[in-house]
Amino acid sequence: MPGRSSLTLSHHAAELALIGCAALAWYFTFSGLGDMSMGPGTMGLGLWAFLGVWALMMAAMMLPSLAPLTSMYLRSVRAVRSRRVRALRTTALVGGYLLTWIGFGVVAYAAAELSGLLAEGAADAAPWVGAGVLAAAGLYQLTPLKDLCLRHCRSPVAFLLHVSGYKGRLRDVRVGLYHGAYCVGCCWGLMVVLIAVGVMNLAWMAGITVVIFLEKTWKYGPALSRVTGVALIVFALFVPAHPELLPGLYMTAGM
Repeated sequence: MPGRSSLTLSHHAAELALIGCAALAWYFTFSGLGDMSMGPGTMGLGLWAFLGVWALMMAAMMLPSLAPLTSMYLRSVRAVRSRRVRALRTTALVGGYLLTWIGFGVVAYAAAELSGLLAEGAADAAPWVGAGVLAAAGLYQLTPLKDLCLRHCRSPVAFLLHVSGYKGRLRDVRVGLYHGAYCVGCCWGLMVVLIAVGVMNLAWMAGITVVIFLEKTWKYGPALSRVTGVALIVFALFVPAHPELLPGLYMTAGM
């Protein structure tokens, strides 16, 4: 029994460690991005610099909702009693998970570059494009594919059954990649919204983080997902008349 108690405590410690890493990522995000002007494009960042910032943002936004699943995964690996091994396996899982979001970051970089070009060269069309992006993201929240990916994120038992057969040194990285792929499928629409409102928009980052966390952990998460979709569609209706609502597609006079 003492051994089981110590394992339970260590799994909770792993969960708290992930939340602590997320808090640290938020600190560096606020301190590093707080001084950057919010607006369209990549803020002058090249691909690799953008991916570094994107990875930090994803760690801040996504690790809180990953923590409970990681703790349950470690709890299912009963043979792992060494703290060092558990730490390495947790790191490998989180690394694989973040790799999927870094991969999506390449798409985000291209979209951010396009938003900057659109805001500068087609200011009249940009609000309509932005409204379309918001409406599309909102509609995706209402689709069966969104529900499928969200059910995966909310069903740790099914997840554990699937990954229990993974073997080899990279098994934990594969576990992270597998879960991360579903997570991207669940949340990509909200991340596209983040590009439309400005990649460096910390207020929207915080709001989307709360939505994602509640979608995955709250008992009313699926209903919140649909409410969020409807809210995005309604918000999109106001954008053509008020393009300043989307800083990611709006070039101010100062810019």
